[in-house]
Amino acid sequence: MPQALALRRKGCDLKLVTDNVDGANAIAAFGREQGETFETWIEIDCDGHRSGIKPEAPLLLEVGAALAQPGAWLGGVMTHAGASYDLNEPEALAAMAEQERSACVRAAERLRAAGHACPNVSVGSTPTALSARSLAGVTEVRAGVYVFFDLVMANVGVCSLGDIALSVLTTVIGHQAEKGWAIVDAGWMAMSRDLGTQKQRRNYGYGQVCALDGTPLEGYILSGANQEHGILSHPGEPDPGIVQRFPVGTRLRVLPNHACATAAQFPEYQAVAADDSVSAWPRFYGW
Repeated sequence: MPQALALRRKGCDLKLVTDNVDGANAIAAFGREQGETFETWIEIDCDGHRSGIKPEAPLLLEVGAALAQPGAWLGGVMTHAGASYDLNEPEALAAMAEQERSACVRAAERLRAAGHACPNVSVGSTPTALSARSLAGVTEVRAGVYVFFDLVMANVGVCSLGDIALSVLTTVIGHQAEKGWAIVDAGWMAMSRDLGTQKQRRNYGYGQVCALDGTPLEGYILSGANQEHGILSHPGEPDPGIVQRFPVGTRLRVLPNHACATAAQFPEYQAVAADDSVSAWPRFYGW
């Protein structure tokens, strides 16, 4: 709470989020002590995926009442349909988007009926944001990874490999020819440890290998990773000509499983323009 207070006093339009009475009471109490009123939203569980309050649960109104105390005010409700990442059919994604929307809107309706303003209704996951057929009652959509897309989203079916805008530039630094491996200088410190495609219809290991211009090289993936080393291979059919195909010094790009996790490994983006010029874009970095 002192960190939140410091951000508020620097001019940050900060929203806090809670899904329990203890958290709501603590926010309101600290606000009263400091002479502040913290805008706080309630997280709604729309799919049983992670955290939040079920829209019909009595707890929802209890948290709403706790946020009606001096020191806090209820800014809205928000949810994230994380279970959408397990889907890959358009109709199923559309159904999940509607489930997400209706659950969050219903929670807001219950809070308003109990006398709380609850002005905002926020939903958002990339699959549902791109599959929703109605956003009635929604005031905000928070889709994050759609900015870049990634291999998980390609498996979900909301983008193609050609839509993925984020990649890691890497260089071949050695080989294990008898294993059909090329060794590159991008390990999990570059790609992250996220293996989000393992349970999907296509497993890309630690990432899809591409030529320097971004063209995917069919079948070649980053099949393994140590801290600073990555293993490039063709797992289904090991390549006996790996040394000749990818000689030392070859520069490649690797598409990430999870763009958010990969981007978090780096302090800036190297943005490649249409004319191949490159400029550094600073980014919010760290937690």
